[in-house]
Amino acid sequence: MRVEQADVCVVGGGPGGLMAGLLLARQGVRVTVLEKHPDFLRDFRGDTVHPSTLRVMDELGLVDDFLRLPHAKAPAMTMDTAAGPCVFADFSRLPGRFRFMAFMPQWDVLDFLAGAGRTRPGFRLERQAEVTGLVKEGGRVSGVVAKTPNGPLEVRARLVVGADGRRSVVREAAALPLAGDAAPMDALWFRLSRHEGEVVPTIKARAGYLVVAINRQTYWQAVQMIPKGGYDAVRGAGIERFRADVRRAHPGFAARLDEEIRDWDDVKLLDVRIDRLRRWYAPGVLCIGDAAHAMSPAGGVGINLAVQDAVAAARILGPVLRAGLTPGREHLRAVQRRRQLPMRVVQLAQLHLLGDLYPSAHRKSTDRPLVVRLNRLLPFFPHLMARLIAIGVRPETVGVAPDVRG
Repeated sequence: MRVEQADVCVVGGGPGGLMAGLLLARQGVRVTVLEKHPDFLRDFRGDTVHPSTLRVMDELGLVDDFLRLPHAKAPAMTMDTAAGPCVFADFSRLPGRFRFMAFMPQWDVLDFLAGAGRTRPGFRLERQAEVTGLVKEGGRVSGVVAKTPNGPLEVRARLVVGADGRRSVVREAAALPLAGDAAPMDALWFRLSRHEGEVVPTIKARAGYLVVAINRQTYWQAVQMIPKGGYDAVRGAGIERFRADVRRAHPGFAARLDEEIRDWDDVKLLDVRIDRLRRWYAPGVLCIGDAAHAMSPAGGVGINLAVQDAVAAARILGPVLRAGLTPGREHLRAVQRRRQLPMRVVQLAQLHLLGDLYPSAHRKSTDRPLVVRLNRLLPFFPHLMARLIAIGVRPETVGVAPDVRG
């Protein structure tokens, strides 16, 4: 077995994992990031970059290069329900420079972060390294074991950061206690070509259906929400029924649906989970992002919360690691305490504020969902929702941690 040493081993090369690796390496900490796939080219992943993440990029001096990557800007999120059209979130009054959401393919985001990390001598990304378990010594985690094309790998580290998503191997191997909330829906992702200049509501909802369409410039990345656990029934009804349901929401998509959604290979199921760890840490290990708190796709908040977790973790733990020390329970607990409130506010909003938008097998649908009634009642509501989605309850800054260059 190949054995390597690092100060920190990050499991998972997603937005949270790569950001944590970059920020820690920037402080002179030796970081190894293990990513199980050979590349980042996987479709139907969260592609929404919020102002909170753009602010972090700006602090790092990277935002101008980042925004040169192909992306679409959304100054607002629009919604069309039986009660009529409305602006669900209006970003025009956000403080600061970034008053929009950027829709950017996640593989571009990850390639950019990996490239920024490679400029730091302490940063190493190893792809095709699938972590299978933790190394434990003296009652604490001291590393990970992984499968690679070149044989087994063991990475020894003073801290393991689990950023490996909602099906986290790290959190399972560390036996961290999980609490769950019942997600109201599952999601069926698909893509359709986009006509130049074509505009449709971000959210189109009626009693019985909800379709989200995200502008990817040359195509629409779309999702139809279905009742939780309802995929077998939807698939059993046939692909034509699926196309007909989407046509109800967007009649203008009719011809493209027939031409481009030919069978179920063109539709991807996302098993939506909304859960959280009761405790994000154990001696030698910390979980962040979806590994600590799986979010629904509502608002595209998942990757941005993961980035915020990474920023907080690097700011709190970086000085400890840079001093050659091992983070104790009090340091790991401080990360969870810092990030727990923002996570819970978003999860509660996803479950309750937006809950009656989604088709459900257990709840009567409505043509006048709560979020639309609040929008009509409170003139400031679109700006409040914009701030909650785009910046969050407790936005993180990189802070004064030193930028240590080799």
